Amino acid sequence: MKNLLYFALLCPCFLWAQNFDTNQDSIEDTYVKLEGDSIFRKSIDLDEVLILNKINFIDKKEHIQYIILRRKTLKVYPYAKLAADRLQTLTLRLEKLDKKRDQKKYIKQVQDYLEDEFTAELKKMTRTEGQILVKLIHRQTGVTTFDLIKDLRSGWRAFWFNNTAKLFDISLKEEFDPMASKEDYFIEDILQRSFQNGRLERQNSVLEFDFYEAENKWAERLKTVK
Repeated sequence: MKNLLYFALLCPCFLWAQNFDTNQDSIEDTYVKLEGDSIFRKSIDLDEVLILNKINFIDKKEHIQYIILRRKTLKVYPYAKLAADRLQTLTLRLEKLDKKRDQKKYIKQVQDYLEDEFTAELKKMTRTEGQILVKLIHRQTGVTTFDLIKDLRSGWRAFWFNNTAKLFDISLKEEFDPMASKEDYFIEDILQRSFQNGRLERQNSVLEFDFYEAENKWAERLKTVK
């Protein structure tokens, strides 16, 4: 009876120890469910984040130029994003339309929207803002503004628009290239900083370029003034 009593007292400890060992050896998977997603996941895919270094300017004048460029870029970017979104919607919609008549009708609707809503805002922009917009449209779509007009309208209309824009020193054929243009590198830096602080809604460029490579290239300009 005495031995039985000892066993009864030790049994709960023994069972607890077994249970503890089992929990230590097991690995429980944790699943998460994102809003708007019906599938549970073990991990969350995060967007790539650039580590942005402080820009060193040659002089005060260049710093002021950057500040002015930032103000203009922040103003113009939403319109470039709108153009990219409309182009993507247009492409996806046209893929679903089999009849040429339906395709032409839908293209006409997009044209009317761009001319009535989009062009009205463009007229309020300065020359430099208009040129930045042309560059950003190329950044967002991979197509120059000239070619976009040519595809939506006609070669002659694109030619006419381009010559008209030249009167204001704006080229619709201008491309976005942070490696070749210091201004474009500054614009990309402004965008990336604005994406990270939430000031602008992110839209990655469809163009292939290495931001850090551009950063290193334009940092070399500082050595020429030392």
